[in-house]
Formats: sequence, structure tokens, C-alpha cells
Amino acid sequence: MTSKHYSTDVVIVGAGPAGLFAVFECGMLKMKCHVIDSLAQVGGQLTALYPEKPIYDIPGFPMILAGDLVTHLEDQAKPFDPVYHLNQSVSDLKPLGDSRFEVTTSGGAVVNCAAVLIAAGAGAFGPNRPPLEGLDAYEEKSVFYMVRRRADFADKTVMIAGGGDSAVDWAISLSDVAKKIYFVHRRDRFRAAPESVNKLHEIARGGKVEMVIPYQLHALHGENGVLSAVELADLDGNKKTLEVDALLPMFGIAPQLGALSDWAITIEQHHIPVDPATQQTNVAGIFAIGDVATYPNKLKLILTGFSEGAMAAHAIRPRVFPGEELHFVYSTTQGIP
Repeated sequence: MTSKHYSTDVVIVGAGPAGLFAVFECGMLKMKCHVIDSLAQVGGQLTALYPEKPIYDIPGFPMILAGDLVTHLEDQAKPFDPVYHLNQSVSDLKPLGDSRFEVTTSGGAVVNCAAVLIAAGAGAFGPNRPPLEGLDAYEEKSVFYMVRRRADFADKTVMIAGGGDSAVDWAISLSDVAKKIYFVHRRDRFRAAPESVNKLHEIARGGKVEMVIPYQLHALHGENGVLSAVELADLDGNKKTLEVDALLPMFGIAPQLGALSDWAITIEQHHIPVDPATQQTNVAGIFAIGDVATYPNKLKLILTGFSEGAMAAHAIRPRVFPGEELHFVYSTTQGIP
């Protein structure tokens, strides 16, 4: 793999809401950011699990859909030209002699930076992949773990597997555009919101969605990454094969601190203790915000992550501009630099 080398002010690990807002806060202080996320799209859990779920505790929005919040945060960060390294994880981090760090990603990016800001939720998230032979050949071609655009599934026969909110919500949403949807779950009970489950059953009675219960994914059929059919099996070993154009296995995402565990950062029960005044970890120059960060009386709320991002950005600034005094100006006066 050929490495690509970059230099920036701050590397943010995690492109969820806290990480995206941290790009804005760093940008307002004239600091440039590179953002690394193991998912293929920004937004973290909001995008991966419940993009069409309403959120009620974002200041200024009595109600906003999770996916819309991500769009607004991405637009807010855009003027500061963040560089995204998506579908990649941090494979290595090492301190350099001049109080800087070198961060290496699984995609071959090597980024020299003044500070590292971990905003990875409770870890670096990745999809729970079903144990199917040859699965990797179909991924991002006809097997997808999240929906980027509903239009990609227009007039297609789609199989959705899972029993949680993301599976149920996307079955409801895609029923408007897909030719047919097979909904596969291993049991009659769901983990999704009851009103969503009721709506899914109502759509199924209309014939647009076919409930395939109790079955589990058993094998994939196709070639060159293009699915032709999916083989299913029930708990008794009975099998059936259904022709499909796309498969969406929606079994949630798994938090894994991964390479973070190999750094010198203190980790307690999958969380990183920080100084709540600066968000700095036990390692100078490495900070943490959002759900992964912990301190006494911490509230795990999106708005808490926003506040922590602002505090971390101000704590990082002296590392980027040593000896330079900050004349703080409110955004209403400063505008966007």
C-alpha cells in the first residue's frame, strides 16, 4: 500500500456529531483538521443506526431528524475544508520529537499533527458483519451496511436483515422507492420502536414488504460482487433462496477501541478519563470528547459533546500557535474566517 503524507493542525478521530462540530470550533480558531472514521459516511451512530429518527434535545431545534442534524453539522464544518479519511481506522499513533504526532490510518494516510482529538463515541465503530462466506466480495457493490441515497435502491428487489430500529426504519423508508422488500428476521419479536414495527406490518399487508420470519442469512449467490440471490435458513435447517438485487444486513455497529488500546492513553471500562476543563487525556496533546470521554458527573448527550469540542479546541490552540495570545471574539462579531 502506498502511503500518502499530510500535515495539519488537528487530527480528529471520529466523524460523529461531536467530531464534526469540533471541526467548526477548530476552524473558528484558524486550525485545520483531518477527520478519520471507520464508517464510510460521516455522522457516526446518527447516520449508521437511525438517520430518520427525531431528536428533541438539540438547542434551537424543537425536533430534528438525526440525518438532518448530520447534514447541518457537515455544512457548518465545510467552510474550514476538513479532509476526511472515511472507511479507515487509526492503525498507529506515535509522538514526534517536536511535540507533534504522526497518525497512520488503515488506508495508508500518514498525518503529522499538533494534537489528536478522539471523538469516537465509545470506540471506533464498524458494522456487525454477518458470518457469510465470500461476503467481502459483495460489500459496497450489492451488500451495504447503511443507505447513502434512497435513489440507489429505486426499482430494485432489496433484502433487509435485522430486527432493530435501523432495519425497520429503512424497510419503511425504502418501501417508497424499491420494487420489493424482503424483511428477514430470526424471530417475531423486534427491538425497534413499537410504532415503527406497527407501520412496517401495515406496509407488509399492502404487499410492498414481505416478512420472511423466522429465517437467518445463510449464503450469498452471485458473481463479480453482484448478488443474484440470498439463501436463508430457519432454526430447523429448512432453507429457501430468494432472488434479490441488494442486501442490507442491519445488525447494528460494534464499538471497538482498537488501536487506541495500544496508545499510552488511560482507558477505563472502554472510556477515556479527561480533565473536564480542557478535555485533555493523561497524554499531553491527546484530547477526548463525546461519549468516549469520561469525568465525574458526565452527561452523555450530544449537546455535551458540542460543549466539550469547544473547550478542547481552545485548549489545543496554544499547541498550534505557541506564544500567540488569543483575543476571543464571539461568532456574531467575527463571522466565519
